[in-house]
Amino acid sequence: MKFLDEAKVYIRSGDGGNGCVAFRREKYIEFGGPSGGNGGRGGDVIIEVVDGLNTLIDYRYQQHFKAPRGTNGMGKDRHGANGKPITLKVPVGTQIIDEDRETLIHDFTKLGETYVLAEGGNGGFGNAHFKSSTNRAPRNANPGQPGEERWIWLRLKLIADAGLVGLPNAGKSTFLSKVSAARPKIADYPFTTLHPQLGVVDVDAREFVLADIPGLIEGAHDGAGLGDRFLGHVERCRVLLHLIDATCEHAGKAYKTVRAELDAYEGDLANKVEIVGLNKIDAVEPDELKKQKDRLKRAAKQTPLLISGATGEGVPDALRALVAVIGEAPVSDKAKSAAQSAPWAPATS
Repeated sequence: MKFLDEAKVYIRSGDGGNGCVAFRREKYIEFGGPSGGNGGRGGDVIIEVVDGLNTLIDYRYQQHFKAPRGTNGMGKDRHGANGKPITLKVPVGTQIIDEDRETLIHDFTKLGETYVLAEGGNGGFGNAHFKSSTNRAPRNANPGQPGEERWIWLRLKLIADAGLVGLPNAGKSTFLSKVSAARPKIADYPFTTLHPQLGVVDVDAREFVLADIPGLIEGAHDGAGLGDRFLGHVERCRVLLHLIDATCEHAGKAYKTVRAELDAYEGDLANKVEIVGLNKIDAVEPDELKKQKDRLKRAAKQTPLLISGATGEGVPDALRALVAVIGEAPVSDKAKSAAQSAPWAPATS
């Protein structure tokens, strides 16, 4: 399935049905009177968050959604049927933004959440509605009210507890594949990752969601490389793991490059808790590793974690550091099953 995190769609709710002008004409009934029914209400446009979706790819192939109109009223006091609502299904983390791409209409953060984006028009009254003691034979009825129509933007911001950031080829995808069941593309050239990847990490019987964000380069906030298009996906993360390639020319400069792009982004990423890790330590000599560590420590103003995504060295410490910031992560299914299958034994003092 291709990843799509932004889509423009047109929505229109249904018009209301027209009221009816009719009179009862039956044999042996002297005074039939008005019998025009009311029109039905138009269908609503509803947005619903469902499980099993992690992309907006469905809205690449269909961009227009129109709810049916209400049925017109009929004689013999028959009211028109209401138009059925239509439901647009989106993944958790989707935002509804107005056509100006700035005004936030609604932000979905919970599974099962619904929002009525456009209400259907009310149905018109038939002439039976206007009957009174002084108006015994009304000959007027109301037309149905029109529905709402608008263009909107759907923007997806993945919900993850922690996010991986860094320059291209810093080993983020390798790290994610090592700690989770995710299988991102891994190669020895930059920009291997072209869209965010999610993985569920299990450490010390705790689980959290880790997001791998495509690499940033200098000038990303101005559109260089893949630009800052995917930085919105780490806005919801509680902590960032910033990986620096130990085999690069200068670890301190590499750190400052990405840090400058985070500061230039408007999503308040600069204030998020950051854990710095020096990755690929298995690929450098001990003397060079010490130099890179010292450079990174001066630039980041914190002691970096030493990590090797290929061998797994330092990876558990990095995951525990993330869990410490994330807080009380949910208990993993593995730990639950282990606790249930453990044989009972009396407590010993």
